[in-house]
Amino acid sequence: MSTQIEPRPEFAGILRTQETFGTGEGRDFNDRLNSSFDKILLQSGLDISPSTLLMLVLLGGVTLGGIAYVIQENFLTTAVGFMAGMLLPLLIILFVRNQRQSKMMSQLPEMVDELGRAARTGRSIDQCFRLVAEDTPAPLGDELRLCSSKLDLGINLRQALDGLPERTGLVSLNILTMALGVHMVTGGDLVAVLERLSRTLRERIHYLGRLRAATSASRATAILMIALPPAILAFFLFRDPGYFTNLMASGWGRAITLTAIALDIIGVIWVLRILNRSAQT
Repeated sequence: MSTQIEPRPEFAGILRTQETFGTGEGRDFNDRLNSSFDKILLQSGLDISPSTLLMLVLLGGVTLGGIAYVIQENFLTTAVGFMAGMLLPLLIILFVRNQRQSKMMSQLPEMVDELGRAARTGRSIDQCFRLVAEDTPAPLGDELRLCSSKLDLGINLRQALDGLPERTGLVSLNILTMALGVHMVTGGDLVAVLERLSRTLRERIHYLGRLRAATSASRATAILMIALPPAILAFFLFRDPGYFTNLMASGWGRAITLTAIALDIIGVIWVLRILNRSAQT
């Protein structure tokens, strides 16, 4: 029978409050957007709060927007600079997250192999996991040591691994947690399970590499569709601040511009959905 520990106000300052913008339940669009923002920041591994990142986003927008206004004193180019400055910190966070996930993905097969070698010595699964967590380098080792610290608090391995796939954003770690959780319930040959899991992870990494190579042209097309139209518009705006105003003043120019923007957005969403579905197979 587990004992419920009552919270004590005199010890409230010991725990660090986890700041989030979303509830994680996804009941409406705003909550899903805020939860995605929190998840991207969590998976990046950066030790900053969502409010700090939001301040950096606003600071980047004000900085580039202010520079554009000082150079040209045009409100349209200032707005373009403000939007570009706001996107820059988010793009950096996405780049850091992708680099971190790629490095953890490359560490996974060797980590599972080491876990299997530790299991051959006759240790329990908890002891093997603690041993591997200490030997695995960052960034994967940091996440494993966080789970290991939960084991030291008396939490079982299945519960300690619950948040690992969400913190990393890796489907392969979800496979690992499911395999270890099923083994704890059903038992069996742990070494054989880990060997099969290691082969599965290596095959998955090989498959993802071939998938990225096969879809590189599509991804490059999606990036061009996203980046090229704003870049061209920014070029003409900084070259001639009155260009966009004159273009929108005519009926045909306004119709063609709005149609091009709508078609570009539809194309970007279409290509990204195709790539996302391909990555999930």
